[in-house]
This record gives sequence, structure tokens and C-alpha cells, in this order.
Amino acid sequence: MRYLLFVLLVLSSVAAAEAWQVAGDEQFAPYSFVSGMDDIPRGLDVELVEAVLKEAGVPYVIRLYPWQRVKRMLDRGEVDMAFQFADTPLRRQQYDLVGPLRSGSTVFMSSNRTLLKDWQSLEDLTPYVIGQVRGYAYEEVFDSTELARDSSAHNPRQLVSMLLAGRIDVIVGDRLQLLHFIHEQRALEQVRILPRPLTEMQRFVAFAKGDKERARLFAEALARLRSNGTLNAIEQRWTR
Repeated sequence: MRYLLFVLLVLSSVAAAEAWQVAGDEQFAPYSFVSGMDDIPRGLDVELVEAVLKEAGVPYVIRLYPWQRVKRMLDRGEVDMAFQFADTPLRRQQYDLVGPLRSGSTVFMSSNRTLLKDWQSLEDLTPYVIGQVRGYAYEEVFDSTELARDSSAHNPRQLVSMLLAGRIDVIVGDRLQLLHFIHEQRALEQVRILPRPLTEMQRFVAFAKGDKERARLFAEALARLRSNGTLNAIEQRWTR
């Protein structure tokens, strides 16, 4: 009996060790977040990733952390996969990206105190302080353009609070996400989304460079669920 228990313990330990360790941003509502009552990962991207991993037939554990920690954990090999990455030349150099998992519109939001109503070129933004989340990539040309920037926000919720407090003139981010936090603070009448979006941003999952087998398994499962409509159904539940 003791020998059988020992074998079962060893087998369970091996199974746990083989589970993919997956990390995402804990402050990226409504795409990935944890509530104040528990540490259970929730959100659109969490459900998309879970669906793909189940389709791939691999055991997994998803945990959410601050974004800077997510990147460090992937860089150090402490997790096998992470999400939600923008597809930029820098990210392609750092990781093997698979996707897109989904796409979203990246927009500028200003307070009603700011005169800016829209923009045609990035030069139109030069008179204003643009708030963005530290460590986030938005769009290649925008990221490299010389603008007055405030990157002190650690997450999008903090970024929205800074805009409402008048500390910055304009913020940049995912449209659905910014509206989520604005509705959370019941401040829709205090802001405007500029009509012209910055870009349609595709979001990817990332694996360590050279981790071809995990990347292949995820990519094939993702393609199957995209083709049969499963991922679209999940997206509609969160965006309608």
C-alpha cells in the first residue's frame, strides 16, 4: 500500500510538472483580471486562452500578475507562455509570437477639458501630454515618435484615473478597455474618444524563443477554434 501511494504521488508530481505555466496581465480588464475577492483569472483573453489550451489537449495553470512581472517571468523561463502581446519588431526579436488571439481598436481618449477633438497626424498631438502604461507597446510609428509622454501609470485603470484627475491631457489604449474603466468610475460624460483610431491592434501569445513545439501545438489548436467559430462565440459574449 505504501509503495502504491508513493507511485501515485510521483505520478501526480510528474503530471503537475508537465502542466504549462501560463501568465497574463492582472490589470487588463475586461480581457484579463482578478477580482478583490479571489485570485481566479477572468476575462475575454483568459477564456480564449483556456479554450485553445483545452483544444490542444495540454494541462495548464493560468495565473495573472503585474505586466512587468509577466515579461520578466517569460524572459527567465519561469512560465511557458504569456499573453497579451502586441506584434512589434521588438516583440518578434524577444519571443516566438503565435496568433493573433484577437484584435482590438487602439484609440486616444481625452478629457472634455482638452480642446483636441480629433487628430490627422501624430504632430497634432505634440501640444499635449500623452499618458500611456509603462512597458506597453502600442504601434510602431507612435512608439518611436517624439511626443510629450507620461509613462508613470502601471496599469490602464491608473491611466484612466490620471486622465480624470487632470494630470494628463490624452491617454492611449484599447477602446473596450478604456471604456470599461470609464464606466467603472461613472465618468463617461467627462471624456471623449477621438474618432480616428491609432491602429487595429492584434494581440498574440508569446513563447520563449525556440520553443517551437509548444508554439506549434497552440497555433494548430487556435486555427481549429477560429475556423469552427468557437473563439468568435466567446468574443461576442464579452463585447456585445
